[in-house]
Amino acid sequence: MASWVLSECGIRPLPKAFPRPRTGFTSPNQAKIDSLPSNWKFSYRKSPANSTATGFSGERKGVLNVSAPLKVATVDGDERSERINGEVDIDPGSPPPFKLADIRAAIPKHCWVRDPWRSMSYVVRDVTVVFGLAAAAAFLNNWLVWPLYWAAQGTMFWALFVLGHDCGHGSFSSNPKLNSVVGHLLHSSILVPYHGWRISHRTHHQNHGHVENDESWHPLSEKIFNSLDTITQNLRFTVPFPMLAYPFYLWSRSPGKTGSHFHPNSDLFVPSEKKDVITSTICWTAMAGFLVALCFMIGPVPMLKLYGIPYWGFVMWLDFVTYLHHHGHEDKLPWYRGKEWSYLRGGLTTLDRDYGWINNIHHDIGTHVIHHLFPQIPHYHLIEATKAAKPVLGKYYREPKKSGPLPFHLIRNLIMSLKKDHYVSDTGDVVYYQTDPKLSGSTISE
Repeated sequence: MASWVLSECGIRPLPKAFPRPRTGFTSPNQAKIDSLPSNWKFSYRKSPANSTATGFSGERKGVLNVSAPLKVATVDGDERSERINGEVDIDPGSPPPFKLADIRAAIPKHCWVRDPWRSMSYVVRDVTVVFGLAAAAAFLNNWLVWPLYWAAQGTMFWALFVLGHDCGHGSFSSNPKLNSVVGHLLHSSILVPYHGWRISHRTHHQNHGHVENDESWHPLSEKIFNSLDTITQNLRFTVPFPMLAYPFYLWSRSPGKTGSHFHPNSDLFVPSEKKDVITSTICWTAMAGFLVALCFMIGPVPMLKLYGIPYWGFVMWLDFVTYLHHHGHEDKLPWYRGKEWSYLRGGLTTLDRDYGWINNIHHDIGTHVIHHLFPQIPHYHLIEATKAAKPVLGKYYREPKKSGPLPFHLIRNLIMSLKKDHYVSDTGDVVYYQTDPKLSGSTISE
C-alpha cells in the first residue's frame, strides 16, 4: 500500500539545485558593470518562448548581456515570495526556485485527511440527482424538457466520473477496497473500465509534461504528426471531433501509442495488474449488456434520450476539461524530455480553470495544479490547499480567469489552442507547440 501511495504521488528524487545568490545576480565582470557610465540605461528584455535565459540591454553606447542563473536553490519564505512575485517575469521552461517539499510544507495538514463519510455523501448526492433527473424527464416527456435534461444529465455523468477518478487516486478514502468498489460502480455506470483507466491515469500523473511518456493529451511529435493523413489531422484539431475522442482513446490510445484499456496484455499494464484489468473489463461488459437489455425492454429511442445522449455529453465534458488542463493558455507552455523533465516541472505546466456554477457540481476538478502535484488530496480540500500553496508557487502559478455562471469564456481558449497547438519538434529537451500553416483554419501565433 505504501509503495502504491508513493507512486500515486509521483515522488522521486528531485534534480539537484544550484546555489543562488541572495542579493541579486553576480558575475565575474561585476566590477566592470558597476563602473559603467551613469547615463547607461538598463531595461529588462523578456526571453522568447524557446530561449533559456534572460538578459539586460544597454540602450546608448552598446549592448551588455548578463546571463541569469538557470537553476536556483530554495530560498527562505519572504525572500522567495519577493523574488517570484516581483516585477521580473519568468521563463516558463526554467526550473523553479522551490522544491516539491516547499509546496507540501505550505499546505495545512488537515487538507491531506481523507474522510470516507464525506466522500460518500457526494456519491449519494450525485446518484440521487441522476435518478431524479431521469425520472423527471421520463415523466414529463416533453421536447422542451429533453435538451435541458441532456445538458444537466451529461454534466452529472461527468460528476460521477470525477468521484470515480478520486477513488482511483486513493483520495476518496484510505481503504483500497472501498475505493475499488465505489470506483467500479461509478465508472462502470458510465462505461469506463475502472482499473484500466486508473492505471493509465496514474501513468499520466507520474509523467505529466513529458513529450513521450505522458498519457493524456500529450503532444504529437513532428514526425508522428506528418505521418497522419490530412483527414485525421483535420479531425484531430477541428471542433467538435476532439471533444468526442475519449471512447476511442480507451480502445486504442493516442497516435504513436498502442494498446487498449480493456486488454490485460496491453502495453499500459504490467503482469501483476492483469487481474485488475480483467475485473474492470467484466464490469464494463456487464453494464453494456444491461443497457442493451434496457433497449429491448423500453425501446432504443427512450434509451437514447435517457442515456445515450447524456453519455456523449459526459464525453464532451471530459475531453473539454482535461484538454484545457494542459492547453490553451495565453502564453506558450513548455513540454519536456530527457534530463530537463522532472515531476515538479511537469506538474507546473498544468492549469487551473474556473467553471462558475459548475465548480461545485464537478467537485472542483478545475483546481488542477495542486491535484496534479498531490493527487492524494481530496477534492474538497483542493481550493484551500491551492490558496496556501500560491505564495510558494508565485508566478509559476497561472491565475485562472474568473468565469460567469457558465464557463463560455473557455470555448475561445479551446478553439484558439486547437488552431495553434499541433505538434512539437522531434528534438530538444524543452519544446513548445508549433503550428502547421497548411492545416485547415490554423493561425500562426506571433
